[in-house]
Amino acid sequence: MPIRPLPEILINQIAAGEVVERPASVVKELVENALDAGARRIDIDLEEGGIRLIRIRDDGGGIAPEELPLAVARHATSKIASLDDLEAVATLGFRGEALPSIASVSRFSLASRRAGDAHGSALQVEGGRLGEVTPKQQAPGTTVEVRELFYNVPARRKFLRAERTELGHIEEWLRSLALARPDVELRVSHNGKPTRRYKGDETEHAARLGETLGDEFARNSLRVDHAAAGLRLQGWIAQPSYSRASADQQYLYVNGRSVRDRNIAHAVKLAYQDVLFHGRQPAYVLFLEIDPTRVDVNVHPAKHEVRFRDSRLVHDFVYRALHEALAETRAGATPAQPGSYAPPTAAPFANGQAAPAWMPTRQAPLGLGVAEAPAAYAALYAPSAGSPSIEAPAWSPAPLPETGEAGVPPLGYAIAQLHGIYILAENAEGLIVVDMHAAHERIGYEKLKAAHDGIGVRSQPLLVPINLAVAEREADVAEREGETLAALGFEVVRSGPQSLSVRSVPALLAHAEPEALLRDVLTDLREHGESRRVAAARDELLSTMACHGAVRANRKLTVAEMNALLREMEVTERSGQCNHGRPTWAHFSLPEIDRWFLRGR
Repeated sequence: MPIRPLPEILINQIAAGEVVERPASVVKELVENALDAGARRIDIDLEEGGIRLIRIRDDGGGIAPEELPLAVARHATSKIASLDDLEAVATLGFRGEALPSIASVSRFSLASRRAGDAHGSALQVEGGRLGEVTPKQQAPGTTVEVRELFYNVPARRKFLRAERTELGHIEEWLRSLALARPDVELRVSHNGKPTRRYKGDETEHAARLGETLGDEFARNSLRVDHAAAGLRLQGWIAQPSYSRASADQQYLYVNGRSVRDRNIAHAVKLAYQDVLFHGRQPAYVLFLEIDPTRVDVNVHPAKHEVRFRDSRLVHDFVYRALHEALAETRAGATPAQPGSYAPPTAAPFANGQAAPAWMPTRQAPLGLGVAEAPAAYAALYAPSAGSPSIEAPAWSPAPLPETGEAGVPPLGYAIAQLHGIYILAENAEGLIVVDMHAAHERIGYEKLKAAHDGIGVRSQPLLVPINLAVAEREADVAEREGETLAALGFEVVRSGPQSLSVRSVPALLAHAEPEALLRDVLTDLREHGESRRVAAARDELLSTMACHGAVRANRKLTVAEMNALLREMEVTERSGQCNHGRPTWAHFSLPEIDRWFLRGR
């Protein structure tokens, strides 16, 4: 068969296969064009889940009559003019593919009017064939109608789902947009009935949290705002206690563009791994701001993905920002307002730790159950000269703050122990219930990590080096990342194109299959530019040690011991969850308890 150019309509239909997956794809492309045109109100009218009709009306800048045919021509755009523009894209749409692709697989019409024009103009496109530009009555802005999507491509149309399913995809994308653009009013109707309205008069993203993700997310979210190395991360992450069975509340935006990125998703997963219950998913709304020249948004036809010039830096930045925010999830700390986090008023201790202002001067040492822990546990807590012995009583009674509403600490004061498992305490707002084993487990775990971090990762030389067969690209990574591996406790030498010689391993993990661990580390270094596998394996071991050293159920505690545990919880990072991600405490307000007994009714 001879080589010949493809017909223009077929070219557009091929492009439509990349850009137009379903009605939600059409809504996305058209609404993004409206936003790029400066729209502040967008009406989305749908019929049959968008299959029969999608009509997008905006109040943006409009299109000149003579430019309407260009708007539906391939690779015609007002948003880029040179390679420099392409390398620093700041608009949502820029490829010039969306309108001609959509018009080639639908009955399409485009009407527009600029603010200074006497009337609007319209253009009809039927299956990719252009009509004439004609005058039309039109409010300032642009209206795009897409009827009978895929009417001329039956093979594509039959893959569309039920009306409710397609509508659900559109609603989910609009929810994502509403989170990013609280300044824009969005009105949605389906089959002639209004279904959703985002008012568009909000000046802060926080006001949209409850409207889009529900009040529970807003109440349980932590505000994030961190900047470094030319990057800024803002938004909200859900507290570990608010986790999901699926990844249905994970929203990421790069320079305002909603994207999916495996690199950042991995960083978020790492930040949560120490506090999230097994199998649960974190929820978040995150906005990453970066110089447009440092990110390539032109790697996917539908612009769902981006590529960072320095993915390693971005990964580490996101991980550290979220890791630090989650460290502040101390038991007893409550958000001052939806979407923000306010730790207790703090005053520095001599050791650099922070403690609430009401904390007594004399701290009670953590020691309960240490004698039951492994020898390594006791070694890490070996007392220095002049410090209390680890064989001292569980918690030394400490002078407590004055009672009274203003001086009551967040977790209050212990009043009883329930079934040898739970501590009951009274605070200024109501009742606190603490799982004493889970709480003490987290306290011990955080202290073990701090002690081990002070020592650093130690290497253990092997009497006989391990010869490891690997893929050539893994050997390349090991050779290139020698210093990184050494910092993680590995001494690795390349012994051939597809082989490594392992001479030292992390001392704490010498008996925990170091070969498999090294392979995982190399995979991480290749895919993400960094690895926390060694730290994760170490933390798993320390978590087990802390669990063995924690106070057991049915251990009777004195009131002083219970209060000492509550005070430790209030100053321990991540103490809202145990090492396995389970909650360590619960709060029941007095009005809530009153409702149990129908008081006031």
